Amino acid sequence: MRLTEQGFLLLTSHLGNPDRRPLTPPQLRLLTKRMAQMPKPEEDGTLEPRQLIALGLDWDLSERIVALLEETEILEWYLPRARRLGCVPITRSDSRYPVRLRRRLGPESPGCLWLKGDLSLLDAPSAALVGSRDLNPRNQEFAAQTGAQAARQGFALVSGNARGADTVGQNACLAAGGQVICIIADELHTKREQPGVLYISEEDYDAPFSAQRALHRNRVIHALGEVTIAAQCNYKKGGTWDGAAANLRYGFTPLCCFRDGSQASLELEQMGAQLIGLDELSDLRALSRTGSLFENILHADF
Repeated sequence: MRLTEQGFLLLTSHLGNPDRRPLTPPQLRLLTKRMAQMPKPEEDGTLEPRQLIALGLDWDLSERIVALLEETEILEWYLPRARRLGCVPITRSDSRYPVRLRRRLGPESPGCLWLKGDLSLLDAPSAALVGSRDLNPRNQEFAAQTGAQAARQGFALVSGNARGADTVGQNACLAAGGQVICIIADELHTKREQPGVLYISEEDYDAPFSAQRALHRNRVIHALGEVTIAAQCNYKKGGTWDGAAANLRYGFTPLCCFRDGSQASLELEQMGAQLIGLDELSDLRALSRTGSLFENILHADF
C-alpha cells in the first residue's frame, strides 16, 4: 500500500478503536484543499505541525493530523486482519476508487471505502434503488421489477441491503441472474461472500450498525448509480426522503420515483424528480440519460 493510501486510512478511520478521533469530512476537505498548496513531500519525508500551521490550519488540528499519521503500528495489526476476513480498503487516492463518487461528491466523497466480494462490480454500469422499509403491494412489485430489469439490461443494482425496497429489489435482481452492490450500515466482515455481490462500507470493516451510518450512506447510494429509482417514500421524513431531497439539491444523479399518487412522489416531482411507472423500467439507460443535461447544468462553470 502506497504512503498516500496509508495516510487516508490513518486520517479517516477508527481502525478498530472507537475512541480514536479521525478527521471529520469538513476537516479532511480543509486539509485536502490546503495540502494542494504545499510542495509534494519526499516519500520518506516527515510532516510537522508547523508546516500545516503555515498553510493556515490551527495548532490543535495540525497536531492532531500529525499524531494520526504517526499511528502506523495500528495499520500493521489492522490490515492483515482485514485480509484474513476478506475485506479490502480502497482510498480516494486509489485508481480503483469509483470515478462516479469522486466526480459527483468531490471532497465530500468518503476518504476510504471498505469492500468485500466481487470488486469487478465497481466498473459495472449501475442503477440505484431506494425506498421505504414497509412497502405497499404495488410499490413492492415496482421494487422487484426494478431489480429484475436491472439484471436483464446489464446493470448492477446499487442498494442499501435494508429491509423493504432494498432487499426486495436485490433478491429479484439476483434471481434474474444479475449483480448487486450493497452499501451497508453494519459490520462488513460478517457478510458472506457470494457470486455477483459486492458489499461496500464507508466505515471500518468491523464498525457496528448505527442510525447515523444508515442515513449518511444514502449519498453514496445515489451517487454510485447512473440513475436512482425510488420505489416508495414517506413525505418529508425518513432516510429515503432525506436522500432523495439531497440528490435533487446537489444533482448527484437523475432521480425517478414510482408514480404511485403519494404526496411524497408528487412533492419530489415538483423538486425535479421524474415520475415513472412499470413500463418505463424497460429502458433504464434512457432514464439515466435524462440526467446528462441536468448534471451538466448543475456543475457548469458559469
